[in-house]
Amino acid sequence: METPAESPTASGQHEEGYAIPEFIRRWDGLRRRVMSAAIMATLVLFAVMAGGIWFIALIILAALQMIREWDGLTAHETGYGWKAAGMVYVALPCITLFWLRSMTVPDVPNAGIKLVLYPILIVIAADTAAYFAGRRIGGPKLAPVISPNKTWAGFAGGVIAAALAGGLCISFSPYPASVGGGLGIGILLAAVAQAGDLFESWLKRRVGAKDSGMLIPGHGGLLDRVDGLVFALPVFGIMVALAAA
Repeated sequence: METPAESPTASGQHEEGYAIPEFIRRWDGLRRRVMSAAIMATLVLFAVMAGGIWFIALIILAALQMIREWDGLTAHETGYGWKAAGMVYVALPCITLFWLRSMTVPDVPNAGIKLVLYPILIVIAADTAAYFAGRRIGGPKLAPVISPNKTWAGFAGGVIAAALAGGLCISFSPYPASVGGGLGIGILLAAVAQAGDLFESWLKRRVGAKDSGMLIPGHGGLLDRVDGLVFALPVFGIMVALAAA
């Protein structure tokens, strides 16, 4: 355990006066993000695979936390309009998840599991690539008034990664039926997920909040982690419904 004299201060310096190298501080932040993401991914994968009460419990707990964070971001608003919007915002992706998980497709074992995982993997690929491309390449800002840290390079990296994930993941998913369809859906969901990300950034900027909460170390609140999925899941659900009609 470190002694008080050895502990770093908030400014990135030890109390003895020497600075902590920037790459060490960045790695520590990235390590927290990776560990939190790995734990969260494991829990989600278990619940999706297990189904039943585990999946129901996951969605209900997530919905309650999302509503809590939404209420925090809109607490200054009066009237019932924002509360109603929050219910729709949370309910649509949750209902979509329940519906996708319950689907059956002839000659496709565990089709519901695969249909749930497909859009999740695409959005994860988009988010991860956008994060690293944005930090590595930088360049012009995507929407500086709403989210100063997002860049066009990050957006492009996210779209490319999502397209590749969409094309590759058709190897297990019953929808879409072709590589071209997978590439197209990957691009569409990446764009929709980015819109969801920007929308949540706009909500936070209105109240001067950095994060929607403090639930996930290195990530912030649950909405900070699933804001893209909130928009992407209903769009994917509509496409699956149209294909199955």
